[in-house]
This record gives sequence, structure tokens and C-alpha cells, in this order.
Amino acid sequence: MQLTVLFIIIGLAILFDFLNGFHDAANSIATVVTTKVLTPIQAVIWAAFFNFVAFFIAKYIIGEFGVADTIAKIIKEDVVVAFGSNPSVVVMAALSAAITWNILTWKLGIPSSSSHTLIGGLAGGALAATGYDFSAINSTIILTIIAFILVAPIIGLIAGNVIYIITLNLCRNAKPHKADAWFKKLQLVSSAMLSIGHGLNDSQKVMGVITFALLANQTAIVNTDMNDWILNDVFDWKHWFITTSSTDIHDWVPIMCFSAIALGTLGGGMKILKTMGNKITKITPIEGFTAQTASAITLFFTEHIKMPVSTTHVITGSIIGVGMVKRVSAVRWGVTISLLWAWILTIPVSALIATGFYYLFSMFF
Repeated sequence: MQLTVLFIIIGLAILFDFLNGFHDAANSIATVVTTKVLTPIQAVIWAAFFNFVAFFIAKYIIGEFGVADTIAKIIKEDVVVAFGSNPSVVVMAALSAAITWNILTWKLGIPSSSSHTLIGGLAGGALAATGYDFSAINSTIILTIIAFILVAPIIGLIAGNVIYIITLNLCRNAKPHKADAWFKKLQLVSSAMLSIGHGLNDSQKVMGVITFALLANQTAIVNTDMNDWILNDVFDWKHWFITTSSTDIHDWVPIMCFSAIALGTLGGGMKILKTMGNKITKITPIEGFTAQTASAITLFFTEHIKMPVSTTHVITGSIIGVGMVKRVSAVRWGVTISLLWAWILTIPVSALIATGFYYLFSMFF
């Protein structure tokens, strides 16, 4: 039964990652489509490709999966077990809540954060499993992540503002038509970098969940009679599931996660694209390039400090920063405030949904 739950978790995690890519596709392609550099279909293929390229960058250039390590430490397994609860059921409830909220916000066209949906679900599930004992969650990590709901878009805003001003000064003598042509080409580069940043940050969150689930089930994995598994005739399956720490991650985990988010991105996200592309502020090629570059730099920075942030929050902040250079009134603040409320509510609402799922699943597992 315990390993059955583990495999359900892996399936739900991959589904969530796919929906994450589907839900967040607009973040990567909104400006490049709005400025007509690429068609929507071309843009999602471009973004999906670089989502997966991010795996090779994390594996062979960065050399670690720091965000995954952070996510894997949100729930304190020993505390959950001490309360007589199953950590795997907590994770299953968290993923179910995150998937539910992702689908709902996608249907409504709200660019909420898939990342914070998952974090809220993990916290809500762990608290429900321990009678709302806050020692079951790593409060320091969660509070830092909550702080970055504001910090990440502010970094994006400042970066977008500064980079746009510098770019305008560098190009002040260029002919507008010629400048537009150049920045349309440069948007391909900035869009690729943004998609890499998206893949680096968002794929690792699900990696952290799967790694936590594997660690929580090591005893069951080791003690399972291998003769009960047909696959044992083909390969030693335990080798692929035995892990020693949150940084000991088998290659199949990131490959599955980066592939899932890339496939999800291929699915698009046209409803949210309309909000991100034009409703916040009108975007030109130079502004699209600047917003994407600022967002990519912010995502690379947060990945470097192992901080899971929302791509949605970052790109929104960058677009606002670019819009403010023209004039403060160029930003449609009514839309921005609505987005802010969605961001603030995501973690507590996801936590509540996860609580309900935990009580439901605990009756069966």
C-alpha cells in the first residue's frame, strides 16, 4: 500500500508539472507573441525547447538542483510521523490541491502562481496531518518564500526599469523602424533565456516533492520483496528509488520533470497570455526584450540562491517596470491590483484545499 501511494504521488507530480507548464506558458511567450515576433504556435515550441534545455544547464553547468533541495525541506517528515500520520498522504493531498487550484485559475484566466499553489498545499497538508502543529513545517523557508511574493516582482520591476532606461539611452539615435527590427531579433534571445529560467525554477519544485516522497518511503522500498516485482527480471528497480538525501537525485527525476513542464508549455495558455501581453501595459519589441531580459536575470538570481519564486510574479513585475518608464499611468493598475490579490490568496486557499484533500485521503490510506 505504501509504495502504491508513492507511485500515485509520482504520477500526480508529473501531472502537476505538466499543468504548471500549460498554466505558465503565457509568461514565457506573452511579449514575444504580442510584438508579433513569433506566432503563438512558434512561440510555445520555442519556449518548450528551452524549458528542457534548462535541465542540461542545471545538471552540467550549475551542477546542482538547489530549488529542489529547498522544496524537499518544507515538510518535516519526522514530526508528521511522530503524530502517527503518513507523510506520503500529506504530499498526495498537496499535489491534488495544487492541481485543482491550477485548473480553476486557468479556467478563469488568472495568472496565479503554480509554485505558491504547491507550497500552500504542502503546508496545509502537513498542518492537517499534525493537528495544526506548526513545527511540522519549516517556517523559515515558508516565510522567506512568502516574502518573495513581493520581493521577486520588485526585483523584476527594478531590473525592467533600469535595463529599459539603459537600452533607451544606448539606442536614442537609432531610427525607430530599424530599432524595432533589431529588438524583434533580440527578443528571440531574451525569450529563450526566460524559458530557461522558467524551466530551472519551476521544474525543480516538483523534483523536490518527488525527492521528499522517495525519502519518506525508503524503508518500504528497501524492505519490499523484489520477487514481487515483474520489472525485477529486467532491471534492479530499487537502484532507481533508493536515495540518501534531498540532494541525492537520480537522473530520471529531473528528466521526467523538465520533460513534463516542456510538454505542458507546448499545450499553451492563450487565456492568460491576453492578460500578461496587453492588459498590464502595451508592449513594443524593445519593451518586450527588456521585460524578458529582466525576468530572466531575476529567475537566474533566485535559482542561484535556491529560492523558489513565481515566474508569473517576476514577469509581471518586469512588465510593470518597463511600463513605468513611459509614465506611471501607462500601467493599468486596476489589473495589477487584481493580480496582487490572486497572488496573496494563492497560498492560504491552496492550504485550505489541501486540508480537505488530506482528510479525504486519510480515510483510505
